[in-house]
Amino acid sequence: MLDLFAGCGGLTDGFMQTGCYNDIAAVEWKEPQVRTLRNRLLTKWKKKNAVESVLHFDIQREDELFGGWSNDPDFGSSKGLDYYVNEASGIDIIIGGPPCQAYSVAGRVRDQHGMEDDYRNFLFEHYLSIVDRYRPDLFIFENVPGILSAAPHGKKVSEIIPKEFAKKGYVITKDLPNAIVNAADYNVPQNRKRVIMVGINKDVFVGVDIQAMLNDFYENILPSHKGDTITVRQAIGNLPKLEAYWDEEHHRRRISHSTPSCDITWHQPRYNNTRDMDTYKTLAEDIESGKREYDSKKIAELYEKKIGSKSPIHRYHVLDPDQPSTTIIAHLHKDGNRFIHYDSKQARSITPREAGLLQSFDKDFEFLGARGSVYEMIGNAVPPQLAKALAESIVELLKKYKPEKYA
Repeated sequence: MLDLFAGCGGLTDGFMQTGCYNDIAAVEWKEPQVRTLRNRLLTKWKKKNAVESVLHFDIQREDELFGGWSNDPDFGSSKGLDYYVNEASGIDIIIGGPPCQAYSVAGRVRDQHGMEDDYRNFLFEHYLSIVDRYRPDLFIFENVPGILSAAPHGKKVSEIIPKEFAKKGYVITKDLPNAIVNAADYNVPQNRKRVIMVGINKDVFVGVDIQAMLNDFYENILPSHKGDTITVRQAIGNLPKLEAYWDEEHHRRRISHSTPSCDITWHQPRYNNTRDMDTYKTLAEDIESGKREYDSKKIAELYEKKIGSKSPIHRYHVLDPDQPSTTIIAHLHKDGNRFIHYDSKQARSITPREAGLLQSFDKDFEFLGARGSVYEMIGNAVPPQLAKALAESIVELLKKYKPEKYA
């Protein structure tokens, strides 16, 4: 397999957990994510050439991406993707998805130009170019459901993508809403809906009704890998509790919570000031009491009282301990107001480790980088347990419809 827009490796990790895939190469342009993925491949999956095969590069610079580059001030040197794909005698599958913020409904609301100037809207063209170059039997294109309604320059992305892939000989489902899955159904303690487009190379699956094949995947094979619902409490409730500090001395040193005595990394929240801590405590107590009096209106009033200004956005949210989490997003690197821990005594937002567990990363997954980068890479990742279910389902699909090669 080849992983594009790999991030810190959520998709890769899930695929590797099955034991059915060989990670030939990956491409990612953000340096902390690259270091994190390389480290995971080296330490967990014992991939000796991970430093070289995880390419730190801008996917838009295709000629260099394919053929290699030297002494770049930002990206160093690499042999390029062609080298690794040729060394493996080709690849069977390409996985990944362009950055999703450009397609999200929230992102479009914030974009005064209606998405037209956001280069991320067109990164799928480079994904398409790489698929066309290496001709895998199958690809997986993951993104937010908002991609189905996104329309930069007045053209619906959900119509552009199937047509462009079809020109290259790849077929995706005609029923794209059927390709929306919720990670909470696949052993992930989080409600997180994503579009999983599976593209089939029609030159490989000759004589196969590809639309029927895809319907079988979405309606039978993938759903057979669903698991039990996992709650927030089940996911993070056994982590050490962090004592909240309210005294002036600690806060003068920008320390709001105790440091746990455990081997688990990143279980320390960002600094929370006493105003925020008091708000978190109040809202968590409302959940604990069962009253749940703080609806959107009362939360808006609380925000105005605390901050001194009005906000049209629902600013605060306590994670319900007995439900899957709301969607973990990259905005966590800015603040944790919508990811408040349910324990009122702790009066805090969630730690990076808690965010990682809610994304279904293993406790031993080591995130490398500054705290903000870690929150961001976790929020942007594909949950590994969703990726694992997807990877297992793809194995079943290939064995069923291409037994002469994969059985």
